[in-house]
Amino acid sequence: MKIKKEYIIILAVILGLSLYLSLRRSDRLSYELPRLPAVAKTDISKIEITKKGAAVILNKGNGCWNIGPQEYPADTDKVTNMLGIIENLALTAMVSESRDYSRYQLDDEHKITVKAWSSERIKREFDIGKVAPSYRHTFVRLRGNDYVYHARENFRPTFDLGVEDLRDKQVLAFDAADIQKIQLMINGRSLVCTRLATPSAADQEPAVKSSSPKEEVVWENPEGGRCDEAKLNRLLATLSNLRCESYIDATKKGDLTDPMYRIELKGAKDYHLSIFAKAEGDEKGYPAISSENSYPFLLSEGRVKSLMKAPEEMQEKPENKENQSQKGE
Repeated sequence: MKIKKEYIIILAVILGLSLYLSLRRSDRLSYELPRLPAVAKTDISKIEITKKGAAVILNKGNGCWNIGPQEYPADTDKVTNMLGIIENLALTAMVSESRDYSRYQLDDEHKITVKAWSSERIKREFDIGKVAPSYRHTFVRLRGNDYVYHARENFRPTFDLGVEDLRDKQVLAFDAADIQKIQLMINGRSLVCTRLATPSAADQEPAVKSSSPKEEVVWENPEGGRCDEAKLNRLLATLSNLRCESYIDATKKGDLTDPMYRIELKGAKDYHLSIFAKAEGDEKGYPAISSENSYPFLLSEGRVKSLMKAPEEMQEKPENKENQSQKGE
């Protein structure tokens, strides 16, 4: 009889363990991470970013990304970063099923909702919360899923951007080596500098023979005087990749007249930049327009000071010419 009771106890333990393992396996299966469908960034044609009910829409057209109905050109690098996150979104763990979304900044007040379309179909939709304590993950929710997950990488800042943040701030771009003529105009005065190629001093020596004589590039004004090559090169380096601080949406290019400073460049094509006086009490920057941008914009005070050079500053001083002639002798 005693042996029979022991068998019953052993059988009960076995049944209990079996039930426990079964429930544990079932519980583990309920926590399996969702499988996200593959999304190729090259197929994405539209991105919508919504925060506090306000949406920013990016549309792809003719290979370029534009912002909203105004079709402002978007910053290529920033859109590329977004596309990379959308394509490679990867869940690494389930964090919560309690629906306490405010704890993860996934509530309506703080979440950022991202939708990505391919043609007319939504291919990816998810909510972005705050960065995880590891700073290597971000809390997210998926469309139609109440759970909170860890997603790989800290990418909230990539999407936490408004229209002004996403606009392409490049307002002038060209290859400095293509520029052959520069004209600077300020306060009724102007300076024209033309790029010339002349044989170098060494190649002018009779004893030096070369099948391909080297050329020295110089800048000259119409009177034959030398322009300061180093300063012009610095000016061209700044202008060749000029970015603004922000845009002036309430003003059209035609509304800005009588610039206090203007730069004209001639090369494979013509370029120009006009800088205007600040409005009274305006400390944000100087209004400006360029040939390579459709919108008026603001340049910082420091940037304007680096660009606005008086004609006499951009010409070689007499002592520099004497030093060069002595070196040639």
